Amino acid sequence: MTEVTTMNLPRSLTYPHVGVDAAVDAAGRAYGDRIALRDGAETLTFAELADRVRRVAGGLRERGIGTGDIVMIHLPNSIWHEVAYFGILAAGAAAAPVNPAQPPIALRQQMADLRVTAAVTGSSCGSRLADAGTEDLRLIVHIGPASPGLTPSHLVDFTELLAAQPIIEKLTTPDTLAHLQLTGGTTGRSKGVRVLHRNILAHAVQQAAWRAGHQVRIDNSEDLTLEPLASADDFPLHPGRDVQVSTAPMFHGLAMVSLVLNILCGTTTVLFGRFQASAYLAAVEEHRATYMTGAPAFYHALLAAPDLESYDLSSVRLAYGGGAPMDSNTLTRLRRALPCAVVAEGYGLSEATGSLASMRLTRPSENPKGTVGTPTPDTVLQIRSEDGRTLLEPGEIGEIWARGPQITDGYHGDPQLTAKQFDGGWLRTGDLGHLDDKGFLFLAGRAKDMIIYKGYNVYPQHLEEVLADHPDVAEVSVVGTAVEGVGETPVAFVVVRAGAEHRKTLLTELLAHVSERVAPYQRIHAVHVVDAMPLSATGKVLKAALRELLPQQINEIRS
Repeated sequence: MTEVTTMNLPRSLTYPHVGVDAAVDAAGRAYGDRIALRDGAETLTFAELADRVRRVAGGLRERGIGTGDIVMIHLPNSIWHEVAYFGILAAGAAAAPVNPAQPPIALRQQMADLRVTAAVTGSSCGSRLADAGTEDLRLIVHIGPASPGLTPSHLVDFTELLAAQPIIEKLTTPDTLAHLQLTGGTTGRSKGVRVLHRNILAHAVQQAAWRAGHQVRIDNSEDLTLEPLASADDFPLHPGRDVQVSTAPMFHGLAMVSLVLNILCGTTTVLFGRFQASAYLAAVEEHRATYMTGAPAFYHALLAAPDLESYDLSSVRLAYGGGAPMDSNTLTRLRRALPCAVVAEGYGLSEATGSLASMRLTRPSENPKGTVGTPTPDTVLQIRSEDGRTLLEPGEIGEIWARGPQITDGYHGDPQLTAKQFDGGWLRTGDLGHLDDKGFLFLAGRAKDMIIYKGYNVYPQHLEEVLADHPDVAEVSVVGTAVEGVGETPVAFVVVRAGAEHRKTLLTELLAHVSERVAPYQRIHAVHVVDAMPLSATGKVLKAALRELLPQQINEIRS
């Protein structure tokens, strides 16, 4: 007899031995003329998506891009961002989605760290790529009119790839590198998490079972299929019938892995432009969306919309939160606003592809207050003491360790950091929490001093390094301060060099110095000048003491 969880799911699932491109092909055959992607008036069916992906893969292979290459996707959200991503994977190369809004200095550093050999960019951001420098790129694929400054000899129009002969052969295996997901790492500088094809598919298989009650199988023709479990009707999502209006930027890991799940389950993804709460609610009503996901800031904005009650949101069956925990009051208000939906959240991180635990969706009343859920199938969570070895009892707070098929392959080009975080198949998450006697996980905070701003991870040490490069800064420490609706914002404390403390423009200069070197969501929101940093006996800056100074607003300027 198969052992099942309390959601009537098998504790162990079957994971097909194929690449992500096989899921795109299978969806093209299974869902055919159903809309896969919608961006305004522009659409692609599942069959068209599979065809375009194979053509882009063929065009890349014709130009020498394949196994071992890292292709940067430097684009805003669009249908073609997704076609480029899956085309790169089908060519056997690895994708590296990056924030197209970041300044050239930061972009150039990321390109060097990730060892990028080619790039896909567009008219709205190509000039930043040109300013960052393209001398190390063998190929630049451009969508729309070419931006000035890009090397003509390396430039190819995206339409040329779409006109190529579709590649037929499968060039990927489960162990092929699929994409590099940027995260901060312990140094605060961007690190590329090595996400393999098997990690992405494992995550999609787990979530198809958890959210839709379906198991992924391979049929006699070696094609991926979805097989309903006995209890599938009890789950909020239904393959081939769902619609999601997506606001998440596609360079964000949550968006990429969610898109693979959507494709596997035949979910129509409606790409939404610049977020505005009322416009988003109108889109949910217009498209009869059944599924929404987002960080707490996203849901706070929806709940704050003055016309929230004027929209028909009865089509929504699942509202799922991630990126940071939501408070109980927000969850209660969401359930009131979305009476036909299961409102839930989970816990995960880039190093685990996406999710490690989730609230139960078939009997949500079983979820204790404050939990982020139980481990997803084939996932094991342990709470360990500071030594990283001693297992703690239920109710005891310690560091969360995780094991499962979604655990990634470490950090690209950084074996030392990989050895520190990945140990014998286990991931040391760096997060604190406890398990109760029924296996529910409760988060206690971040072991690292990470700041979560609108669902994005902002790493203080990276900002400290940027500020420390300013000639008038002697010492610096960055902390997060809670702000309703966005989570936390980064705030800097600085000790300035002698002679600079009386310059009236200094603090404005410091804010500008940071803004020119980081992505918009990483910007410092306030600067405080202090005479000296509070230090422990061992010389470490006491960040808790700095946070206590925040209400006093010492010599500050805000962005």
